[in-house]
Amino acid sequence: MTKIKVVDSIMGSGKTSAAINLMNNASKDENFIFITPYLNEVERIKKSVNNRQMYEPKVKKKGDKTQYKFESLHELLSQNKNIVATHNLFKNANDETKELILSGNYTLILDEVMKVVEQLQVKKHDLTTLFDSELIYVEDGFVKWNEEKKDYETRYDDIRDMALNNNLIYFKDNILIWNFPSDVFAIFNEVYILTYMFDAQIQRYYYDVNNIKYQKCITEFKNGQHSFTDYNNDHEKKLKERIGDKINIYEGNLNAIGQLDFSLSSSWYKNKSSYTLKKVKNNVFNYFNNIVKSTSNEAMWTTYAEHKSKIKGNGYTKGFVSCNARATNEFIHKKHLAYTINRYVNTVLYNYFKEKYNVSIDQDAFALSELLQWIWRSAIRNGEEITLFIPSLRMRKLLIDWLNG
Repeated sequence: MTKIKVVDSIMGSGKTSAAINLMNNASKDENFIFITPYLNEVERIKKSVNNRQMYEPKVKKKGDKTQYKFESLHELLSQNKNIVATHNLFKNANDETKELILSGNYTLILDEVMKVVEQLQVKKHDLTTLFDSELIYVEDGFVKWNEEKKDYETRYDDIRDMALNNNLIYFKDNILIWNFPSDVFAIFNEVYILTYMFDAQIQRYYYDVNNIKYQKCITEFKNGQHSFTDYNNDHEKKLKERIGDKINIYEGNLNAIGQLDFSLSSSWYKNKSSYTLKKVKNNVFNYFNNIVKSTSNEAMWTTYAEHKSKIKGNGYTKGFVSCNARATNEFIHKKHLAYTINRYVNTVLYNYFKEKYNVSIDQDAFALSELLQWIWRSAIRNGEEITLFIPSLRMRKLLIDWLNG
């Protein structure tokens, strides 16, 4: 039976270092696949693992980079190479991928949870075209591709591949939900998932509904190096004692715009006028330039990507960090932060789990985990003081309650 270990330790506790040590100390006949969110992390892993060569899938032909990188992944798997690649590439795993992994004595190290369930952004008329052309049909809730037409060249090749891989679910008569093939996790010798607050993540709910068993562990620093050890809560308690007085949360009039439960949520942004969004921008500007007097180099802020241009301003624009940033040390010099959003799980995904599996996602736990991941991109990661502007009352309270245990 596959051993799936969720390394549920706070950001900056040495999870990646422990994984590198695991690979460096493993016997030569063990093979590893390390999957990370970012390309620059691919380079770091290749340089840090020194007792075996880590190979990165490469583009060898012109055209669709993802397609040719995926072919390169299969080539490396067929040669039993140790591999480091990105989440986006690994998401394409199909039956051939599974066969190659199964024959290769592989351990998977997944740096941060993946997007294992996603709503496909398909326009209604495209979906109608697919049905009317008899390219797809629905069977037992799954979207199937017409086998007689699988060699047709269309602009729906991505949907074809997902349907042929049995990964697409038809939801509410007009929504396509993609699921990562859950049996992939069963074909590895071992699986390590490096994350924090796993219970709040979509991947945890996906594991539950697919009956995937796992055990939790944490990291420890012993004999000069990081390693994995049995789970306990003490490490988090000690961390909060160390950093509690180093996170300086702004309390003042600039917070007035975020008092209601859904203020600054994604739907709030979509429904507000340019005048209201200008108010958010002015508050962010005042915070960075007048309240904390931040340099542009030390300013870090976020909003929803589609509203970035409306909130950016002088003195902080270049400090934008995506609200779903994870697993990167690129921003550890940032000391003044503005988190201008109020996180909720995508409504379609929330309803999908609720209606299909009778599973309710904990919205507050999800929001807190996303907030903490973002904050820990900053200088707090190194134990340095930071200032933090969170105008959403809900998000601010979640953080304060977490800090207070």
